[in-house]
Amino acid sequence: MNGIEVTRQIRSLGDHTPIIILTAYDWSDIEVEARAAGVTAFCSKPMFMSDLRESLLSALGQQKAEKNEAVLPVTDKTDNFKGKHLLLVEDNELNREIAFEILNEYGFIVDTAENGQEAVDKVSSSEPGDLDLVLMDIQMPVMDGYEATRQIRLLENKALACVPIVAMTANAFDEDRRTAKECGMNGFISKPINMNEVVETLELVLQ
Repeated sequence: MNGIEVTRQIRSLGDHTPIIILTAYDWSDIEVEARAAGVTAFCSKPMFMSDLRESLLSALGQQKAEKNEAVLPVTDKTDNFKGKHLLLVEDNELNREIAFEILNEYGFIVDTAENGQEAVDKVSSSEPGDLDLVLMDIQMPVMDGYEATRQIRLLENKALACVPIVAMTANAFDEDRRTAKECGMNGFISKPINMNEVVETLELVLQ
C-alpha cells in the first residue's frame, strides 16, 4: 500500500494528524492526488536537515491554522519569557533547530551552542546580565552538560557563574537528577520533551 492510499485510509477514520510524504521522486507528479487524499506536506529523499525542518514546520503550522488555536501551552507567567536571553546547548542539529523555533515562539532571544565546551566559552565571554538562562543537553561530544555546568560554576566572575542552568536529558532516573543537582543545575527536563513540563520548569527557574 503506497503512502497516498495509507493517507486516504487514515483520513477516512476522521484522523487529521499532519502527514508528510517522504519520496525520492519528483513529488510534483503526485502532488494533486496526494493533496486530495489529505497529505499535509512533502519531504524529498535523501533528506537534509533544512528540508526536514521546513516540512515539519509547514505541517505543524498548517495544523495550527486549521485548528485556529495555540499549539503550545501558555500561562500568565509565560509573558515573563518575552525578551529573556537564553543559551540553548544541544548537539543534535534537528533538535536544536526545532527547540530554537519553539523558544522563539515564547519570546525568548535564543543563542545556541553545539557542545559543553562551546557553552562554557560563551558564558565566560558574556557580560553579567547578558544571559538569563542556559538550557543544557547532557550527552554531548567534546564536553558533556554536567562538566560544562561544573566549569561554569567555577568561573571567577560570580555573576556569570550563577547563571540558571536547566538540564535536558533522555536519562531521567533519580541518579541523573541527583547528579544534575550536585553539579549545580537549577532544574531538570526529561526527553522526549513535554512542553507543559518545559514551561513549568522554566517558569519556576526564572522566578
